[in-house]
Amino acid sequence: MEYLTHSLIDKSEALQIVNRLKTEKSSWQDGKITAGSHAAKIKSNFQLDKNSNLSIELREIIVNKIISNPLLKSFTLPNLIHGVMFTQSKDGNGYGSHIDNPYMPSGRSDLSFTLFLNSPEDYNGGELCIQTTNKTEKIKLSAGEMIIYPSTQLHSVAKVKDGERYVCVGWIQSYVQNNEDRNFLFGLDAGAKSLLAKHGRSDELDLIFQAYSNILRRLGD
Repeated sequence: MEYLTHSLIDKSEALQIVNRLKTEKSSWQDGKITAGSHAAKIKSNFQLDKNSNLSIELREIIVNKIISNPLLKSFTLPNLIHGVMFTQSKDGNGYGSHIDNPYMPSGRSDLSFTLFLNSPEDYNGGELCIQTTNKTEKIKLSAGEMIIYPSTQLHSVAKVKDGERYVCVGWIQSYVQNNEDRNFLFGLDAGAKSLLAKHGRSDELDLIFQAYSNILRRLGD
C-alpha cells in the first residue's frame, strides 16, 4: 500500500481551527447520519454540520490548500475533492474496521485523507489504523499533518480513551483511478522534476515530460 503523509497547514493554523470548532456548540451532529446501515453500527463520533457556515468556510480553506500544493497534486492527480467534513471524537468514540463506499453522492472515492487538527498529546488512543496484508499501520500525526491513502484499504479509528480528537476527513476522485498507475506517474513526475531542479531544462527531459503527459492522457478519465 502506498500512502503519503505531509504537513498541510501550520500547527498554529490547525489549533486556530480547533478553537473555532470548540466554540461551535450548536452545529455538531451524530456521525451515524452519514454512515450506511453497516457502518452505523460501528461508528461513534460527532460531525460538524456540512451546511453550517463554519463548515463551509473551513472546507474551502482545506480544499484550496490541497489543490495548491504541488506534491499533493502530483500524488493524487485530483479531479474532485469531496465529502470534506470535520469530526470530533470524545472518550469512548471510535470507528470500527470498514472500507469507504466506492461511490458517494459527492463523487468517487479513489483516495481518502485525514488531516489531524490537534496535538497527539491532547488525547489517548484515536489512531487511524490502516490494514495491510501483513500488519496494521497505526497513524497518529501532529497538528496540521495529513495522511492520504487508497480508499480501497480497510481502516478504522481506535477508540479515544480520554481527551478529544479533532480531524478533517475527505475523499479525492483522481483523474487516474488505479492506485498502481497513479504511483507510477508520481514516481515519474518526481524524478523528472528532480532532474530539472539539478540540471535545468534539456531536450532529453522534454521527452520525459512528454511521455508523462501522454501516459496521463491514456490512463486518465
